[in-house]
Amino acid sequence: MAKTIWVNKNDLNDMMVDEAALPVLSDGMVRLRIESFAVTANNVTYAVAGDKMGYWNFFPAPVGYGIVPMWGHAVIEHSNNAELKAGERVYGYLPMAEYVDVLPAKITHGGFFDAAPHRLPMSPIYNQYSRLAADPEHEPAQENQRMIFAPLFKTGFLIEDFMRRNDWFGAQSLIMTSASSKTSLGLASCAKNLSPGIKRIGLTSPANMAFTLATGLYDEVVAYGDIDDLPITTSVIVDFAGNSSVLHKVHNLYASNLKYSCLVGATHVGERSGGVRDITGPTPILFFAPTHAVSAIKDAGIDMFNAAVAIQWRSFLDATADTMTIDIRSGINCASVAFKDILTGKAAASVGIVVQP
Repeated sequence: MAKTIWVNKNDLNDMMVDEAALPVLSDGMVRLRIESFAVTANNVTYAVAGDKMGYWNFFPAPVGYGIVPMWGHAVIEHSNNAELKAGERVYGYLPMAEYVDVLPAKITHGGFFDAAPHRLPMSPIYNQYSRLAADPEHEPAQENQRMIFAPLFKTGFLIEDFMRRNDWFGAQSLIMTSASSKTSLGLASCAKNLSPGIKRIGLTSPANMAFTLATGLYDEVVAYGDIDDLPITTSVIVDFAGNSSVLHKVHNLYASNLKYSCLVGATHVGERSGGVRDITGPTPILFFAPTHAVSAIKDAGIDMFNAAVAIQWRSFLDATADTMTIDIRSGINCASVAFKDILTGKAAASVGIVVQP
């Protein structure tokens, strides 16, 4: 028997645990027993954009329900593939569950690709699994940090790369909403190192002000209620919050001084109403990290891209080591509790949650 968390697509707070017998493992497939995964605002974004961006398609569920994708570690428990043996550990995209069956293809020393038909239409970035024994990014002592931060950090890395490729659209400042979020922190870290001439301004709630300041990654941190006090310079905004009132307020304040507006994720799920219609200044544009990753890897080459990410990743870990704590929880039921806490804004920004199903 194996447990899986189903979420009601129309009410993300409505979650249930399904328990069912594992199917017979088909030829060529391997069964992964999920050891651990992180629960972050990134997973909330996957659920919020599940139908629009295809995130529900990775791990099918009954009509009306979805399975939230997670990033984590798993071990091959059974293998019907001659190239992969039971006991080997991997890292990649996993369901909020105890087990998942995958169909490995393009198997190399470093990893494999899940060629299950239902996953083929989606971005290949999400279908790659790293074999930990040969994974250059794998550090046994930092497995928790990788699950919590790495997918979000890479999005921040790619945003900085995109902005720098475009000369920051002529801007002097970078404004980031939800500055305490892990993706925003990743962007701030990369911008600090790679674009030091750009002023980094973080917007956050009063409750997260102390934590955000303590990271040292921003030149200035401003509470949402004090947006009118922001210095007016040519700027770009990266909106991680999904709070349309905040976005409109910044756009109205900066008007023609705002050179580019970028939408990434949605941490303030309850405040997504209003959209971006009739907004002053540039039309906000959605940033889809997998597309930019494919482009960046094509331009730089996989080895140079990975090396650049690794340098910034180590710097980010050093910068946040003393400000973040890791909360490890046991049991699949803990995943739904953690997800709801993040969905409703109850989870502390300074805590990273890891679930061991």
